[in-house]
Amino acid sequence: LIPVFAILAAMLLPALAKAKQRAQTIACVNNMKQLGLAVRLYSRDHQNQFPPVTTWCDAIRSSAGSERIFQCPAADDKAQRCHYAFNAKLAGLEASKAAPDTVLIFETGGGWNLSGGPELMLDHSRHGRVFVVALADGSVQQIHESRLNTLRWDP
Repeated sequence: LIPVFAILAAMLLPALAKAKQRAQTIACVNNMKQLGLAVRLYSRDHQNQFPPVTTWCDAIRSSAGSERIFQCPAADDKAQRCHYAFNAKLAGLEASKAAPDTVLIFETGGGWNLSGGPELMLDHSRHGRVFVVALADGSVQQIHESRLNTLRWDP
């Protein structure tokens, strides 16, 4: 009877790990959606301009609700306050002047108010083979690693 349970456990563990990874990816997508919405709310209240890159987390924190949305649930380093970065090329830009498919927020190693470009993106995805990015139009996409080079960084 014990070998049967061992075989069943061996069969179930990979499926459970995959389900956990998928749930974490969905939670990350939801975080990015909320962060993107907070950026849009900020811009609405500030002459339609995106927040400054040096203080973007601070600028949208009140609109974001919980500070937990700044953390990816799949990240290993839970001590970081934020696991996302803001596209530095959008700093202070009028939101309506950014192309809708421009990267707005993306996954990174972590750091509060971190901003930059593709050089800050993770080398390896936290979500299998997809990276989660929020775009200037408010949408959030899961981009397969093979399509990372197609992302638009310039507004």
